[in-house]
Amino acid sequence: MKILLIEDDAVLADGLTHTLRNSGYSVTSATSGGYAKQLLLAQDFDLIILDLGLPDMDGLELLRKLRSRKIQLPILILTARDGVNDRITGIEQGADDYMTKPFELRELEARVHALIRRCYGGFSNDIMIGRLTLDSHNHQVLVDGQSIRLSAREYGVLEILLIQAGKVVSKDRIAQRLAVDGEALTDNAVEIYVHRLRKRIESYGTVIRTVRGLGYLLERSDEQ
Repeated sequence: MKILLIEDDAVLADGLTHTLRNSGYSVTSATSGGYAKQLLLAQDFDLIILDLGLPDMDGLELLRKLRSRKIQLPILILTARDGVNDRITGIEQGADDYMTKPFELRELEARVHALIRRCYGGFSNDIMIGRLTLDSHNHQVLVDGQSIRLSAREYGVLEILLIQAGKVVSKDRIAQRLAVDGEALTDNAVEIYVHRLRKRIESYGTVIRTVRGLGYLLERSDEQ
């Protein structure tokens, strides 16, 4: 799962990044609202952690802009503003959760995991399709309870297909999700990873179908 952390305090951002990466999340940091918007255009994320005290704009302004552009990612606000009216305003503007500083890192981890579970996996900890189970908290895919060995990019492709199971995922979205330093994969690279995954999972009750001109769709195989 990919998290965009928008926080201008370098020490705090480094600590949060370290903690979340140890929990299995991929974290990209932005120190300003403007750079965060650029990243959202260039890459695909699953969750945003947003500080309200940004150097170039108020975090609530950025939140309003994101929601006005129909960006539906779950957003967790981090802020020193601890008044009741501040909390109400944040939620009304479109935040999904609100934490005040200082906070315990364990609580942040728990809230991040709860948001992702709520938004992508219902009330279950895992997403199950056929014999495959996505354990996003531990950053792995299981078959009958046993972890299967995948490269980081193979995992990234399979993760987004599992999260969006039954829905078409475009090549562009997959490429953006696996982007490194803003450089997305080529269409050929995406096709190679999908081809490899097809061979890996075809006996596990799932199939990756190509929807011509649109992208890929993961679903239970006809044998299930």
